[in-house]
Amino acid sequence: MTHLTLTARRQRAALLGGSLVLVLLTACHADPRPAGTAPASTPAAAATAAGLTAQQRLNLLADTISTAPADTTDGLPYTYLHLQSWARASTTIVRTDVRRWRHDADGSGREIIRRAPDLHGLNHQPTPQERQEFSRAVPHTLHHGIGDLHPHLPGDIPANPRELIRLLAPPALADEPAYPRILTSGIVELATSQHLNPRQRATTLRALAAAPHLTYKGTTTDLAGRTGMSFQIVADGSTSTLLIHPDTGDLLAATEWINRGRRPGLHSYTLLLAHAHTRSTDMPTSPTTAAAVTRLR
Repeated sequence: MTHLTLTARRQRAALLGGSLVLVLLTACHADPRPAGTAPASTPAAAATAAGLTAQQRLNLLADTISTAPADTTDGLPYTYLHLQSWARASTTIVRTDVRRWRHDADGSGREIIRRAPDLHGLNHQPTPQERQEFSRAVPHTLHHGIGDLHPHLPGDIPANPRELIRLLAPPALADEPAYPRILTSGIVELATSQHLNPRQRATTLRALAAAPHLTYKGTTTDLAGRTGMSFQIVADGSTSTLLIHPDTGDLLAATEWINRGRRPGLHSYTLLLAHAHTRSTDMPTSPTTAAAVTRLR
């Protein structure tokens, strides 16, 4: 009888132990932390922990990506974006604030554009104070007809990062010095042309992780005062820097600086301040939808 009792107890212990092992394995799945690293309290802490490569950080963030209020707006007809940009045009820097509503079904929509005075010369580092000039600029409203506004990629964004990479950067150019620039630029264009849901953001992060010459530069802040994870690519005479939100995986800001050539200096600086889907081109100024828009400020 004693033997039978002990056997039953051992069987229950084995079952409980097996369940515990299963839970631990599930919790640790795809954890790229080096052996001996203490578990992080949050996904952000894990992705910014010491000792990880840039690729490990992006893949870990893609695995643990969190949702944002704007992710609940899928199914509404208009994509809303708020962007501020500094971009070279010949020998000047053009500064623009754009709020854009695009009807996803037919490509029509509306934009409200404010232009700060252009700056002469290319050796310019944008400052937070410059953003105040947008609020003083006269707004201009543009109405776009059917087919006038397009996302960077037509159709659905593939879930496979390799397929996304092929769409963003031609495989035939993979051995060219400019390839990392092309891929990085494609990722920026994708994020600043449409709202990306968590799955799409995760795929984009994995695509960025595959970019050649990628390095992690630590955490820093953008012109809007937001802190993110800074990833940099130096290739083809330029330096591209992407600032990624450490929880949601959103692109916060992107910079490209030309290092050499006849006209070195700033090529572009872009802030992605808000994104979502809305019911009409009058939103997200409506109080009923303001909380659903991801304002990345």
